[in-house]
Amino acid sequence: MIVGNARYVKREDLPDAIPVFPLTGALLLPGGQLPLNIFEPRYLAMFDAALAGSRLIGIVQPSLQEAAEPLENSRPPLSTVGCIGRITSFAETGDGRYIISISGICRFRLLDEVGAGHPYRTFRIAPMVADLSFEEDEESAVDRAELLRVFRAYLDANKLEADWESVERAGNRTLVNSLSMMSPFGPAEKQALLEAPDLKSRAETLIAITQILLARDFGDSDTILQ
Repeated sequence: MIVGNARYVKREDLPDAIPVFPLTGALLLPGGQLPLNIFEPRYLAMFDAALAGSRLIGIVQPSLQEAAEPLENSRPPLSTVGCIGRITSFAETGDGRYIISISGICRFRLLDEVGAGHPYRTFRIAPMVADLSFEEDEESAVDRAELLRVFRAYLDANKLEADWESVERAGNRTLVNSLSMMSPFGPAEKQALLEAPDLKSRAETLIAITQILLARDFGDSDTILQ
């Protein structure tokens, strides 16, 4: 996996602990890009530290219970799976904010919290190193035709348009991960897409969630998908 000017191919290329940025409803996947507008002092400090070091942070959602019922807690429980990202674009706005672009490297499991004393949170992690390489047979296992059929039905039902020329050019991995990241789903659905064990499972999860939303919002999904 090449991200920016760095190459990540084995476990030793990744740190044992990283700062984490909790974001409800946000999804970063390996190979994807996530734009961020940073303004809270604790997260400005976190990004300052990351830029001075490895440029790596973890994007992770608060636990689903926390997302549903927010607690007055500066260190709320987090979901157990997130994604390591590298800062690949950085700009200062002049009014105290940072405009950041994070590129996904691989998913990780949270282990235990370390680094007390910082305003931000740092965790030991177990990277899912299988994300660092991609096999051609993984892409070929995706039911691309069904994914595009459901995606088109969702756009038509919501009176939206897409750049179909770009969609047709995209490989299956790019297509599945891009649609997963840009989908207007809730935190639970985003977490399910993140935790899907492989690309085929993520595509199937994406199709199933979209079909459920079509049935819920527009009636009989079988009719819509014809």
